[in-house]
Amino acid sequence: LRVYLLRLGWVVAEGEAVFEPVPGVESQLKCRGQVLDTTKLLSCEVSIKEIGYRPEPYVVADALLHADGKPIVEITDMSLRIAGATQQSLRTLWAAAEAPAKKPAIFGYESILAFAVGKPSEAFGERYKSFDTERVIARLPGPPYQFLDRITEIRAEPWKILPGGECEAQYDVLPDAWYFADNRQGDMPFAVLLEIALQPCGWLAAYMGSALTSEADLSFRNLGGGATQFAPVLPDAGTLSTRVKLSRTSSSAGMIIQFFDYEVCAGRKLVYKGDTYFGFFPKAALQKQEGLKDASRYQPTAEEESRGQSLDFPHTAPFPGGRLRTLDRIACWVEDGGPNGLGFIRATRRVVPDEWFFKAHFYQDPVVPGSLGLESLLQLLKFIASERWGLTGDVRLESVAVGERHEWVYRGQVIPEHGEVTVEAIVTAVDDSRRLLRADGFLSVDGRLIYSMKDFTLRQRSR
Repeated sequence: LRVYLLRLGWVVAEGEAVFEPVPGVESQLKCRGQVLDTTKLLSCEVSIKEIGYRPEPYVVADALLHADGKPIVEITDMSLRIAGATQQSLRTLWAAAEAPAKKPAIFGYESILAFAVGKPSEAFGERYKSFDTERVIARLPGPPYQFLDRITEIRAEPWKILPGGECEAQYDVLPDAWYFADNRQGDMPFAVLLEIALQPCGWLAAYMGSALTSEADLSFRNLGGGATQFAPVLPDAGTLSTRVKLSRTSSSAGMIIQFFDYEVCAGRKLVYKGDTYFGFFPKAALQKQEGLKDASRYQPTAEEESRGQSLDFPHTAPFPGGRLRTLDRIACWVEDGGPNGLGFIRATRRVVPDEWFFKAHFYQDPVVPGSLGLESLLQLLKFIASERWGLTGDVRLESVAVGERHEWVYRGQVIPEHGEVTVEAIVTAVDDSRRLLRADGFLSVDGRLIYSMKDFTLRQRSR
């Protein structure tokens, strides 16, 4: 019974409290057998009858002891309490244990910033010296799209690309971070959480010396993945810890493909978990990208196109603003459109060459972050939710929905020279009782399909 209570979290500091029977609770003992030298197995069952606080934590239970399957000892109304403890003292201890803790840095913020926008040798040493001035290396995003503060643990050999290598990274969530205000929902937007999960993968790839495997300069691109979010990240989340592990790797024709597993936690609470894969490509290979070749893309009928609504994308709350506003105009919205009659929507965004994210992602290799492309799809779902259920001040649009797995594939990039981005969503399921939307989508640039998004979700919740 004590082991069970300890497992529940009924733990106190040594010398502060003691386990003892509860005064006034009468227990009964019955013995109807014995344990002999021939007995092979003892087993004990404990059934909780009452548990709570008076104010000290206490429990009343029945217990039964078996000898080789035969019940031989029964205790009725066995009791325990932790004298010297209270419900509040336990909660205080739990809060301290669960609070996300900053760990000492093996590689600190300045090293990570140097790799993102400075001299790579200041992060990884002399082997990366040539990338300071002579060559171009795949970088991490820089501010304000850098969501990696320090590396706190490494279980990988430097300069060796070996499956099983892993690292732990931390990011300190600031309550006044720009993305909370721009998201207008009170929680961290999906695009930022995805970057928190993926940026340590790029750091680990660099630590293993991936860029040194080729005499040609290589770019680093996420190619896809799948994951589930388990809890929202609120402004008081504190420190998020991300653990990434290289699961396998392959190389061919001057290109490297690396697969990672990852999980993001706030203290002991799992926030986000999934898998992903990246590629290192020479510039010539990126220029020849053909996009998604065999995509099964829904084509709206002429009738749907003719009655589809078009309007400027909403710019007031609860829709994102500032740096998170990723769409200009809804080009076609058909509430009962699509293959299932559940809804079809298309929206566009003009590419602005001096947009803020080109400077942050990446240094010397500007591309639109793929995570912002996925965010565009979620913004379409916010519009659909507002049309279907309406919006009031007491609801929060949770996107992606907690507990629902999603997947994405990238086969191209948006660069400053491009003209227009188009995002389409096809609603695949609606649960009005749970206020849950599910959709698949595509992103194209100048008519070429480059992103595929599957099972992205939104749930409307009460605040």
